[in-house]
Amino acid sequence: MTTAIKIENLKCGGCAATIKKGLLTLENVNSVDIDVEKSIVSITSENANMHLIKEKLSKLGYPEVGDKNTIVHKAKSFVSCAVGRIDS
Repeated sequence: MTTAIKIENLKCGGCAATIKKGLLTLENVNSVDIDVEKSIVSITSENANMHLIKEKLSKLGYPEVGDKNTIVHKAKSFVSCAVGRIDS
């Protein structure tokens, strides 16, 4: 099963690398594809808990569109972006 989530604060490949790395640590998540231009994260999973996935995205600084996008989320996404660029 593949689920697509539109998220906030996604800016570049560095952000995408951080998101992918973070989500692949979750149970039952098989693969993660990210469309940076459209800010869409596609998760392929078997019985993965979507609530946990959305919570993880929010903790990384990339809340789902429609959820609160606070200054804290924006700051976290900035850090995640920088870390992702260093790692990739």
